[in-house]
Amino acid sequence: MSALLTEKTVIVTGATRGIGRAIAERFAAERANLVVCSRSEDDVTTVAEQLRVDHGVDAIGLPCDVTATDEIEAMVDATLERFDGIDVLVSNAGGSIDDDNLHRIDEEAWDRTVELNLKSLFLVSREVAPAMVESGGGSIVHMSSVNGIDGIGQIAYSSARSGVLGLSRLIATQYGHHGIRSNVVCPGTIETDRRDRAMNEVGESRDSAEHDGEWTQRDQWIDQYPAGRFGTPDEVAAAALFLASEMSSFVNGTSLVVDGGLTAGLDWSFQRQIFQSEERPTRPSKR
Repeated sequence: MSALLTEKTVIVTGATRGIGRAIAERFAAERANLVVCSRSEDDVTTVAEQLRVDHGVDAIGLPCDVTATDEIEAMVDATLERFDGIDVLVSNAGGSIDDDNLHRIDEEAWDRTVELNLKSLFLVSREVAPAMVESGGGSIVHMSSVNGIDGIGQIAYSSARSGVLGLSRLIATQYGHHGIRSNVVCPGTIETDRRDRAMNEVGESRDSAEHDGEWTQRDQWIDQYPAGRFGTPDEVAAAALFLASEMSSFVNGTSLVVDGGLTAGLDWSFQRQIFQSEERPTRPSKR
């Protein structure tokens, strides 16, 4: 069976760790030409070299601050100089910067967070879209979050991630006739090195009987997931691959939620209390 991205040129931003690194690895396994981007020249050089060694693909590392227009332009120019065109863009770079609730966040923190998590996706897409049109179309995969579709999280990050959904839909409607598909992946909590450190921070428990007076963020959040666990970067990479490849050729302007059931409804602890969901189900005819 042929690889899904053979001879396709793919740009992945935020590609040196976590979800972005997993996406780059998965796409390389599908025989894509990879352009890996992050702010660190050393990191992108190392990752590109590893992809070449491990998968035998053509991969280059280009340092790029996705909030700086001139660096984005230089990154796209270098990509087009190396390859014939751009087939896939995965806008993965993002993160929360000094975010807080509405009454506590300052304007500078709001601006920085929105710039990284929304404006940067606009800037990169604006630069890449004409190159995609020139080569007959392509797929843009924006990384958002469950924070963008539900009332979860702090004010700036969640607002920006919600804006990504609108941005992506408009790209789909305005450029679909040029052969461009634009979709969004919305992950829930994903196990990465950075997230793992945050999740294991200890605070005062709201339920001392259960947590002996202390709780971690992991204790607080794990019960919200019907799957009973957090996700992995590889699971998000699989969703990105679906949207990037011809498997999703008639999928445009939508979002794919990868959250283990977090946004499906009531939290699991409440379901257990009301519906006794821990009991093993039996067929009605056998009761």
